[in-house]
Formats: sequence, structure tokens, C-alpha cells
Amino acid sequence: MLFFSRKQGQLLVRFRKIPAFSCTQRSNYVDVKMKWKKDSSFDSLDILTKGKDLRPLVSLKNIIARESEGCIPISAVSKRGRELEISGRVASFLRRYPAVFQEFTGPKYNLPWFKLTEEAAELDREERDVYETRRMEIVDRLRRLILMSRERRLPLRIVQGMLWYLGLPEDFLRKPEEISKGCFQIAELEDEEQGLTTIIDRDEPVLSALQRNQMKKLNGTVDSLPSAIPFPLFPSKGLRLKQKIEHWLEEFQKLPYVSPYEDFSHLDPSSDISEKRVAGVLHELLSLFVDNSAERRRLLCLRKQLGLPQKFHEAFERHPHVFYLLLKNKTCFVVLKEAYYARSATTIVKHPMLEVRKKYVRLMNKSEAILRSRRSRKPLADDAEESLDAAVDSESKEDYDGLDEGMEESLQS
Repeated sequence: MLFFSRKQGQLLVRFRKIPAFSCTQRSNYVDVKMKWKKDSSFDSLDILTKGKDLRPLVSLKNIIARESEGCIPISAVSKRGRELEISGRVASFLRRYPAVFQEFTGPKYNLPWFKLTEEAAELDREERDVYETRRMEIVDRLRRLILMSRERRLPLRIVQGMLWYLGLPEDFLRKPEEISKGCFQIAELEDEEQGLTTIIDRDEPVLSALQRNQMKKLNGTVDSLPSAIPFPLFPSKGLRLKQKIEHWLEEFQKLPYVSPYEDFSHLDPSSDISEKRVAGVLHELLSLFVDNSAERRRLLCLRKQLGLPQKFHEAFERHPHVFYLLLKNKTCFVVLKEAYYARSATTIVKHPMLEVRKKYVRLMNKSEAILRSRRSRKPLADDAEESLDAAVDSESKEDYDGLDEGMEESLQS
């Protein structure tokens, strides 16, 4: 039925066919404005707090390891500080970690040279062995990231920026044989840019971590998955939501879940279902990363590719029971709580490269102990080194066995 309003020339439709999905795409979202709440459980984990320095440390290790003689003069890297994202002098950074880099006087001009310590060299070999033996498992994480994108292809520049978080070698894209063995293909994109695409069997179900969690919880199959899949929630101690926000969250959990691997073009961007999809995409993205965390600013390049809204980063603040914002070293890391709290109740698979990264962190901690002993002019005692090893082993067990035993009950309820 059509009728004219009193406003001149305005034609209105009283009855029209309404798409079925729009009946549930309401937008009653409460604008969440919350103060950031510090969580000491995350702020004390070295694998997270040392992440900013760990990346350039491993990059420098790779540069030295690739040299045929296993050593480099400082001049080879002294001007690459910005490229490696090192604040200050590269030489100072290298000297900050004597358990990783050993300094000696070079054969010419008395220049400082650096090589890997025996422990670091052994760890480099272990890292390469882990990649070779579990390569397909690691490469599959890149494949999943590509499948999450709009057109199932990502520009090479974006893929390169994600290699560290996915646990892939820095030179992955420079080896055609690596790309082909991973079931990837180089594709031509707009503006003469190249991208990476992957092939998938249409009959192959690609399930997100949340869907696998639900199947495990219900002991069901893909066909038995409900449309509404809730997020596992892990409140930080002392964090309280306003009553109206708690009510919205309860209704939010009952909304249909749209997998990051599904088409989302029918969704209203301003609806709560779209908000749930955004949270689901970020949840799945972090579940693929080595330590299930990332610098928030580095995820901005994925906004367009993953179909996220302009201010998608606000979802991290709106869902403090799902994500934690770690403020450290003048930057912000976002952490997926489920990977650290859920213990055996989650289907998020521990990344094969995680233990190797933790061993690099151990060498970083050992370096700090060495520097302290040098300043105090006291040798590093054997028992101190053993206690350091025990502390790192304890942290490794705690990270994924759960920071709080009571959280498992929260996931199962």
C-alpha cells in the first residue's frame, strides 16, 4: 500500500516485504564507556610483556644466522634500526642481550662484531626443526587468515606483516616453493598489486574456534550447531559492568553467530549481529597467532580485507570479558583471554612455535641477570640460573593450563 505524506513530494511505503534476517538485526546496543582495568595475571607474563623487543631480537638473530660465517660487523645492521623497529642504537640493543648475542673485536679496524651464543644458535636450529616438522600446521593458519578475507585473497604486503604473528619465517614469501607447497597462488590485484590466494574444497567445512568449542561442549556435529553461539566470558577480578550493559550482554550472547568464514554482505553494519560478527572475527584472528596476542595498531591493516568497520578496535574495549588490553612500553597489545584462561575447555590449539618463543624470552631474562651481575661485579651463580629456568618453566605451564582454576567453570556454565 502506498500513500503520500503531508510533506510535499514524499512517497512512503506502508507495507513492503521485509527480509527475514532484518527481524533479528536490531540495534539496541548500549554505548559501553568503561575504565580500563589492569589485570596482573596478564601483566606478569613475560611472553606478552616482552613481545615488543622479542620481534627485533629474533630478526637480528635471523640476520646473523643467515651469514655463512655466523657473525656480522655492527656496520651491517647499525643503520637498520627503523626497519627493525628498534628505538635507540642497534649496538645498544644487541649488548642488552648478552645471552643471545656475543660481542667480539673484528679482524679489521677494531670494529665490534656480533655472533650468536651457543644457546641462541641451538635455539635457532630448534626453531627451524619445529617449522620443518610441523610446517603444514603452521602454514594452515595463514590459509585460514586468507579464507577470512572478503575475496579470499590478501595483498602480499599485508601477508608479510602477519608472518611474525602466524609463526612463519620472515622469508616465506621470497621462496616460491614454500608458497606452492602451502596450496597458495600469487594473484594479481588492483593497482598492479600482487596478492596471495588459496584454494579450498567447497565440501570442506571451515569451522571457527567458537564453533569447535560449541561442538565439543554439546558433543555434537556440524549439522547440530545452533545458530546462536555465545562467547566464553572471562571477567577480570574487580571488573564490574553496569546493569544495563550486563542486560545487553545477555541478549548479545543469544544473537545468531556469523562465522568469520561466512558471507556477511546481508548484515546491517549498525546491528548487534554485525557487532557480534566483528567480535567473532577478532576472536578467530587472535586464536591463529602464536601467543594469541598482537599489537593493536598492527591489526588496522586488516580492516578492509576482513570487512571490519572503521572503528573496529573499539570492540576490544566493549568486550572486556573476551579481550584484554595490555598497555606496555608505550604501546597497546590485545590479548585473547580464552587462550589463557579456558584450560582444557577450549579447542584453541597451542601454536607449535610458542614454546620456542618462550625459550627466547628465557634468554632475554637471563641477559638481564647477566647484566645485573656485571654491574654488581658478582658472577652469575649456578643456583640463580637454575631458579631462572624454573621460573620460566613454571610460567610456560601456567600460561595455557590456566591462570585461574575458577575460570573453567565459567566456560562450562
